Amino acid sequence: MGQRGVRSRRTLFEREGELAAADEALNDLTGLREDGTEAPGRPRGALLAFAGRAGIGKTTLLAEVRRRAAAQGCTVLSARGGDQEQGVAFHVARQLLQPQFAGSAEAEIRAQLGSWYAIVGPALGLCAPSEGAAPDQQGLRDGLDWVLTHLAVQRAPMVLVLDDAHWADPESLSWLAAFAPRAEELPLLLVVAYRPDELPDHAEAFRSLPGRAGQRPLDLEPLSAAAVAGLVREDLGTRADDVFCRECWAVTAGNPFEAVELTAKVRDRGLVPTGEGAHLLRDLAAAVKGSGLIARLERLGTSTVRFAWACAVLGTEIPPALAAAVAGLGSEEAADAADALRGARILAGADTLEFVHPLIATAVYRAIPSGVRVALHGQAAWCVIDEGLGPSAAARHLMETHPEGDNWVVQQLRAAARETQRAGAPDAARRYLARALREPPPLKERAAVLHELGCASLLTEPATTVNHLRAALEEPITDPELRHNIVYRLSQVLAHSDRLAEASETLAREIRVTGDARVRLRMQSEQFMWDAFRADEPDSPARSRRLTRLADRLTGRDLTERYVIGLRAWDATLRGEPAHVALHHAERALAGGIRWAEADRGFEVPVLVALTFMYADHPGRTEELFAAGIADFESQGWHGAHLSFGYTLLAYVRYRRGRLAEAEDFARAGLRLAERVGAGTPVHWYAVGVIIEILLARGRVTEAAQIGEDHAFGAPFPAAVTFPDVQTVHGELLLARGLTKEAAAELEAAGRRLDPRGIRNPSWCPWQLHLARAESHDAPERAVATALEAVHRARQFGAPSAVGQALRAAADVSSGSTRVKLLEESVSHLERSPAAYELACALVALGAELRRSGSPREAAEHLYRGLDAAMQCGADGLGDEARAELAAAGLRPRRLHSTETDTLTARERAAAALTARGRTTTEVAEELETDEPTVVRLLSAVYRKVGTDRTGLAAALGQQPAR
Repeated sequence: MGQRGVRSRRTLFEREGELAAADEALNDLTGLREDGTEAPGRPRGALLAFAGRAGIGKTTLLAEVRRRAAAQGCTVLSARGGDQEQGVAFHVARQLLQPQFAGSAEAEIRAQLGSWYAIVGPALGLCAPSEGAAPDQQGLRDGLDWVLTHLAVQRAPMVLVLDDAHWADPESLSWLAAFAPRAEELPLLLVVAYRPDELPDHAEAFRSLPGRAGQRPLDLEPLSAAAVAGLVREDLGTRADDVFCRECWAVTAGNPFEAVELTAKVRDRGLVPTGEGAHLLRDLAAAVKGSGLIARLERLGTSTVRFAWACAVLGTEIPPALAAAVAGLGSEEAADAADALRGARILAGADTLEFVHPLIATAVYRAIPSGVRVALHGQAAWCVIDEGLGPSAAARHLMETHPEGDNWVVQQLRAAARETQRAGAPDAARRYLARALREPPPLKERAAVLHELGCASLLTEPATTVNHLRAALEEPITDPELRHNIVYRLSQVLAHSDRLAEASETLAREIRVTGDARVRLRMQSEQFMWDAFRADEPDSPARSRRLTRLADRLTGRDLTERYVIGLRAWDATLRGEPAHVALHHAERALAGGIRWAEADRGFEVPVLVALTFMYADHPGRTEELFAAGIADFESQGWHGAHLSFGYTLLAYVRYRRGRLAEAEDFARAGLRLAERVGAGTPVHWYAVGVIIEILLARGRVTEAAQIGEDHAFGAPFPAAVTFPDVQTVHGELLLARGLTKEAAAELEAAGRRLDPRGIRNPSWCPWQLHLARAESHDAPERAVATALEAVHRARQFGAPSAVGQALRAAADVSSGSTRVKLLEESVSHLERSPAAYELACALVALGAELRRSGSPREAAEHLYRGLDAAMQCGADGLGDEARAELAAAGLRPRRLHSTETDTLTARERAAAALTARGRTTTEVAEELETDEPTVVRLLSAVYRKVGTDRTGLAAALGQQPAR
């Protein structure tokens, strides 16, 4: 490190602007003015990015930034990308964060990281990966965000410096690129430097990082002739004349690294720095880089060259003993070689070695003959394993070797893939396994490698996963359990890719040839599940009958049996069997326990069981199950599709209960997660459908239509069944916009799709209720018939919310005394249900009808109740309708009931106050320095305690409402 230390203390010529930007950022971070006095306002973080070609002085500039940051009392975290370490997952993240936990006992690290320990610990090398399911990539990034955020707050002010970002591993770089904009909200200065022409595709986000809070990255330019002259004279003295200095600038093109190395060469040669010797500079400059550098290295001797090659293969932070082992040198011979390389300004350091400059490392590596380079990587892999550094450390070397059918290589790569997969780096695992497949593995292990490769590609390349798993099934498989696992995984990825028919057919083929009864039962349960989600299932009633017969014979003794019974509960719900039947089977399914985060099973059945309680008017039980399930997801680090489904469906539960403001908060959180998963995925359809339904209930039709347009919410609809049914929601949206003919066509299409499948429960899919309203404009008699058929189906199911909702729809298309009678019965049913929004709608409709029929006193009672209920639900549009009816009756709305706020905790009150001012949950999370799920839970508690919604928070807290 000594040579680099000397270089870092040189004068930084023509970098005044860059250093001024760094000083300004450091002053903002520490809260100081340039004169050292305290500045007004709170300290703030920033982003600082430097871009420039190789040798332009980025490393020296960053060293000076680190020095100045340390001098101002900042905690400094630093890392650098390495050309040889780009394929090592989380290499940069470990450099940054590992030292912050160095010397701490495991118990202390567990206490510091809390629930994130098992999620981020393996990625940072703080603990071994667990045997359970790996965190998804978003969950791991959220965990790394949490760690860095808390370190920044606890050890503020903090400066994070990343050099050679273009060589950082994809996992670390994508995390930092996403995290970087948050630096301005923290006591954190993030400084990066990179070569723009070598920035990989996965780091494109860094090109848009501002150089200083809103500006472009700061480009480092070559030095002028005057600056090079200053550098030369600083090193060689004032005797260096103008001609000599000018020639130094010409032969180096103003490159600081080359200019420094050139002056060192001049000094070593004892060359007089005058115009008379200037003609020698071009040859000296050639020796600084490329072939000249290699020729200089070769003159140091064979052992020294081999040692330099070993160091180039090992990369950065090189243990001398390991380099000696790779080079095949004894300890004394290796020490002599290291000394020679330090003297030649090729290597620096003592306890650990590194190249004086990345340009030198690259030149040495590329100069190694290809055959020797491959052999050295193979030797390095063996040495790394012998040193006990593990398969993951050896894998990057094995990736550079040629396939030779060596099973040891296959085993090491498979072990490395398992480690990286469980640490949350499936892309790295996929690369290792693809290389293992090319080795190739023994024939008897080929299917296992293909299975592991398919699992590693599951989240990022589902189509590739299907190909790998189908190829695995074509291989000779001696282990029945392996074959079954391949079939389960293949059916799962087909289903999640909206290829449900193929998923079902895959299981059906295997069921026919499976001799093990328990395995066959599990496959049947998986097939029943995917068929339940198929919109194009050819004979759904027959499947329902088979499921009923099977479930009635089972006792629920293991998880597979409980899954089958859970599917029976959901099937009863869809078909509109009496609600008590569905509840009976749901309780049976739960009797032995069903976790949402089972490593080798989907979460679909536990979710369906929980939703069965909601449709049967037991939403409290549903929310209990959802709370436990979401906690399962979060503890596993599943923050992608799993958590999005959890929040989205919890939003739907709140919507069904009439807690529309809470529902909207959850739905928006679910939609943000779904957008990270990707448009067109099942979770995205769910999220968009739920938020549109909520916005329509709140009376915000224009906003709902805009969300539909922004997310291409329309035909073609997914092949999978969604909750709520997206085609029905689309029809409801068309109806709300006044497009009655288009709405009727869409809703009739939904009915033609669902009725033949025996899905008859209007509580699950109210297509008939909306269709009746759409038909009432042109075919009132048909509308009444449609609505009454829905009432009949709802009565068969028997849940009060279902019956009350259907009766209100029938009233909407009826008139006179029939309308009043239907509304009164609707109110009677809804009062016995948890459907608060539906009750509010029925009360307002009944009050309006009574006002028009000449019963003002009764009308007023229902309208006042409806208005209060609408405001409690957050149904602003319905509230406006109730006020208009009261005004038409010559009445004024009553003042809202006062609410109790003294039970709120400080954090709940803070979240509520910010929300009342119009802040989004994301903004509230940033303000409170927490995460968004925590804010959603805080607001949920507030709404429950205060008894109002977002609209009423301001009044409850004594604030002015947000405009």
